[in-house]
Amino acid sequence: MPTSLIDADSLLAIDVGGVNTRAMLFDVVDGRYRFMAMGSAPTTANAPYHDISEGVRAALDRLQTVAGRTLVGPDERLIVPSTVDGTGVDSIVATLSAGPPLQVVALGLLEDVSLESACRLATTTYARVVDRISLNDHRKPEARLDSILRLRPNLILAAGGTEGGASQSVIRLLEAVGLACYLLPENQRPELLFTGNQALQDEIKATLGKITPLRFAPNLRPSLEVEQLEAAQSYLAGIFRTVRGHQIPGVDELNTWAGNGLLPTATAFGRVIRYLRELSKEADPNRGVFGIDVGASATTVAASFSGEVNLGVYPYLGLGENLAEFLEHARVEEVIRWLPMVATESQLREYICTKALYPASIPVTAEDLAFEQALARQAMRVAVRNISSSFPSRIRHYGEELLPGFEPIVASGSVLTRAPSLAQSLLMLLDGVQPTGITTVWLDQNHLMPALGAAAAVNPLLAVQVIDSSTFLNLGTVITPVSNVRPGTPVLRLNMTAENGAETALEVRQGSLEMLPLPFGQSARLQVTPLHGADVGMGRPGRGGGVRVIGGALGLVVDARGRPLRLSNDPERRAEAFKKWLWTFGA
Repeated sequence: MPTSLIDADSLLAIDVGGVNTRAMLFDVVDGRYRFMAMGSAPTTANAPYHDISEGVRAALDRLQTVAGRTLVGPDERLIVPSTVDGTGVDSIVATLSAGPPLQVVALGLLEDVSLESACRLATTTYARVVDRISLNDHRKPEARLDSILRLRPNLILAAGGTEGGASQSVIRLLEAVGLACYLLPENQRPELLFTGNQALQDEIKATLGKITPLRFAPNLRPSLEVEQLEAAQSYLAGIFRTVRGHQIPGVDELNTWAGNGLLPTATAFGRVIRYLRELSKEADPNRGVFGIDVGASATTVAASFSGEVNLGVYPYLGLGENLAEFLEHARVEEVIRWLPMVATESQLREYICTKALYPASIPVTAEDLAFEQALARQAMRVAVRNISSSFPSRIRHYGEELLPGFEPIVASGSVLTRAPSLAQSLLMLLDGVQPTGITTVWLDQNHLMPALGAAAAVNPLLAVQVIDSSTFLNLGTVITPVSNVRPGTPVLRLNMTAENGAETALEVRQGSLEMLPLPFGQSARLQVTPLHGADVGMGRPGRGGGVRVIGGALGLVVDARGRPLRLSNDPERRAEAFKKWLWTFGA
């Protein structure tokens, strides 16, 4: 597309993570938007700086050096817009995940309806629900009051009452909230987001509007049968900006640079997954796009189907400071099973404590690397189980334990992108996500997902063209038959015809991991024949067919190790299995 036909503004994207701060530059090359360069520096939200501005400026300095372009003027201000000599940028977007999870008290009428919806809304950003209040709460009003005063939450997330439904019950639940906010020092009063019966807005404003910051979002449960979270997520993002601005110096300045559009990194991540689904040529509304980001602040998962996005943010599964609470949500043995060597519980706990104290540290021994990758695998397993429970029932072909078919699966996070080999990256994803059917696995090597999600709001064409420019690394097409037959039983027969006419045939047995060589970027025609009732996601067990596949960095991979994947209880056998699987990928 000619430059004259598009909005050719350059764009700077800044992402402040729990460990790293990245500054990324996008501009037009040969009439299309491209990712130009990136500068990275340690995040300075914690000691000794306690101000993210230092890390942002260091990242900008490195970006200027790499790109050979001046972005910051002599007065230490960004040059906006760009000048005729090419200095500066035209627009800025920013995302943020640094900082402790928001402390949230969720309030709703019914535990399994409005209260559950309020808790699910909280999981779409960096938050932790520290208390739940409902009509079935057996505590006395003064006990609820004491809980709020003791916890001093950042946010009260209140839901309840369908449209035109309950009113006085909701007001009574809010009475303890109002009194608690009144008793708290003014600078410690929580934000209150009301997402219930909209007919109560005037009454709530009259009783609480002068006591604590108050916002209203569309009803999470307009009826008992309908749950709508997405409309309220933008209000939640605004509260996240406000709270972070109070907690961390430099956030307000970054928000100003971004035109008051600073986004939680997870929100931007979910937006890209939605974009990928909209750009997909996949006609099946039950087959979506899946993304996972294993970060220092949280593990984030997003799944987009036809017009639907499910987003889950789990701070307790982050591999940084929050790692100290990891074992509260995963058993020790669940982590140890992913280790390719013998290790004790005390060794694992020692590694977790050290990593939580020094989240920016990188593995320096094979044992440290194994612990980090084992934790990443288990973080993905827990996150996948959590998000699967929120999928529409029509999507859950294999229950909540396994993912349905997705195309593609996109992965991000330093533990994946900085692994010593791409084979280790893919094996972590196959073990942690455990895809089913036929899918392509992409790796966001340059951590562009948050930038593209934020950019989509101000320059949608940029996001589309950068995604279309193969900015993500295709690790390979993965075929995963789902079968319950005994190990060693044939479950799949493959016949691949390459572009040059060369043919390859392979019979796959249950329990094996195979790789077919297919050069990167080359396409082939694949005939898939399931055996013994195996399911490869083509409509029903036993059904096969022909598909076009494209070679990735690791060719074409067939994972017939079983779903869910079950590992040996013998550490030595597990170690041998891991070595064999890596050897299959040539690592």
